[in-house]
Amino acid sequence: MVPRQLPPAARHFAGRAAEVDALDALLDQTGGGTVVISAIDGTAGIGKTTLAVHWAHRVADRFPDGQLYANLRGFDPGGTPLCAGDVVRGFLDALEVPPQRVPADLDGQAALYRSVVSGRRILVLLDNARDAGQVRPLLPGTPSCLAVVTSRNRLTSLITAEGAHPVTLDLLSTAESRDLLAARLGPRSTTDPRAVDEVIALSARLPLALSIVAARAATHPTFPLADLAGELRAARGGLDAFDGGDPATDSRAVFSWSYRTLAPAAARLFRLFGLHPGADLSGPAAASLAGVPAAQARPLLGELTRTHLLSEPAPGRYTTHDLLRVYAAERATDEEPDTGRAAATGRLLDHYLHAAHGASRLLAPHREVLPLDPRAGVSVEEFTGNDGALAWFTAEHANLRAVLRYAADGGLDRYVWQLAWALTDFLDFRGYWSEWLDMQHLVLDAARRMADPATLAHAHRGLGRAHIRLGRFDEARTHLEQALAAHESMGDDAGVAFVHNSLLVLMCRQDRYPQALVHAERALHHYQAAKIPAGQATALNAVGWIHAQLGDHRAGLDHCRRALALFEDLDDRYGQASTWDSLGFAHHHLGDHAQAIGCLERASELYAGIGNRYYHANALFHLGDSRLAAGDRAGARADWQRALDILDELGHPEAERVRERLLAS
Repeated sequence: MVPRQLPPAARHFAGRAAEVDALDALLDQTGGGTVVISAIDGTAGIGKTTLAVHWAHRVADRFPDGQLYANLRGFDPGGTPLCAGDVVRGFLDALEVPPQRVPADLDGQAALYRSVVSGRRILVLLDNARDAGQVRPLLPGTPSCLAVVTSRNRLTSLITAEGAHPVTLDLLSTAESRDLLAARLGPRSTTDPRAVDEVIALSARLPLALSIVAARAATHPTFPLADLAGELRAARGGLDAFDGGDPATDSRAVFSWSYRTLAPAAARLFRLFGLHPGADLSGPAAASLAGVPAAQARPLLGELTRTHLLSEPAPGRYTTHDLLRVYAAERATDEEPDTGRAAATGRLLDHYLHAAHGASRLLAPHREVLPLDPRAGVSVEEFTGNDGALAWFTAEHANLRAVLRYAADGGLDRYVWQLAWALTDFLDFRGYWSEWLDMQHLVLDAARRMADPATLAHAHRGLGRAHIRLGRFDEARTHLEQALAAHESMGDDAGVAFVHNSLLVLMCRQDRYPQALVHAERALHHYQAAKIPAGQATALNAVGWIHAQLGDHRAGLDHCRRALALFEDLDDRYGQASTWDSLGFAHHHLGDHAQAIGCLERASELYAGIGNRYYHANALFHLGDSRLAAGDRAGARADWQRALDILDELGHPEAERVRERLLAS
């Protein structure tokens, strides 16, 4: 008798076209060998078995000598994986090998099994493997056979040693998710496309979750799909809506099968991951969350990715899908004491605060330093320069936004204003001014709750600066005047200097240069009193720029050269860029256009290098003016167009000024 052991294929298989094509191509290329089906972020419920069984039936006629199947129970709720010896003996029985020929030991049984299948065309499907060791004795040793293995773990050694071909599974796409629901529900799935899309989003595009919802819809044919979507919406943040009625289709139970296999330290890190308000974690952030050194966290993260409870979509960054995140949070609530959860989130907040503060100091070295003391167990990231700081902010932007909102919602007011302080220059450099403004309103609320004059002054100063960037000058002046009064009442020279610096920017934006010069000179005085060299350089550059705007270009050059020397001593690229721009303006109006172009090219390069998009556009605009004055109309238009592209991307109102210049030229 020819063994036909494959379980029934899913009646309503949908999606996975790319993976099916990949498996077909592998079979065509090899005619046999070993194929491993694995999931990148993956995990329980991703559809490994469904795909494997579907494809095995699809190609069964190419294996006329039979199809063998075994569920190895690698993650069975009973907790005991099937031993390879039991599976081999079952295969030998299916191949009609007399019992008296079967050796007593596993090695002998495996050798006999390979001898029996040698030369035959047999497909072997090994489902739900725990590890490569469980699989190896079951692999046929002849290229005429094909083995398909599914596992929640990456069977790396099987790929390396046996030459298995990995086929990775991810979450379904939105289109594939619609196809799955259409296959299960028929025309009903087209009656309310909005409800269908909401079901897909709330199910995290996980096949198991979608199948559970589809089964509920099928058993209640009169329920509108919008009502089912409403049930999921009401249950958001929990897994109760994804209980299929038995352990094999209960998402919580299915996830637990992988969770129970973890070493205790890895299990703890996984459940603490559920406390993170952001979408992903770096290795150092994960170490801080767990309160362990980064070197100790790495193998734990490796275990979690091998079991597909976490995925690593980019080197050193870890995430998971929404339903597993909910499961992790449930486990944290059930298994971690309140003090443990509070300590973990505190370490995570400290991690982001200290890293952001260090990165911000590299972007804007002239700013004041916050007195921060990290708690024990925090892995503080360090950066080698401006580029590293900017790259870190870019990678962590979404997490920092989520952590800030988490702190605000939780009344963690100190974290709110300090995180906002550290984020300010990155948001300014990138042109995220609306986000900056929203953030400063959170700071203002926190400062009022704290009833702390210094924090309130910081909040008003930040709001003033953000309003300037957005062109809301009346609001900016109101907040800056409140900040100035607060800093003056505290005798805070540094704070007073920083506010005067912002007020001079406001005056310049309104073409009120005599008033701007007053604020610049006051800023210089208070920076000197506070002994802040970078601030002194900033104020000197401002004094020079304003003199040039008022027509005294020689005085402007003198002040700006003094500022540039200070900025170079401080290795402050942002300050250097700003000063080169000022020097270019002064040279331009003295008629020395070649010098102006050289200065402005240097300013543009520096602004681009540090990632300050608005001032990069501003320098390009000035550079275009100098090129036009030098007779290079084509070069001028190219610079203006680059400036316009940046300002349009930022949604900045000054884009119209550049657009008009282009049209006029």
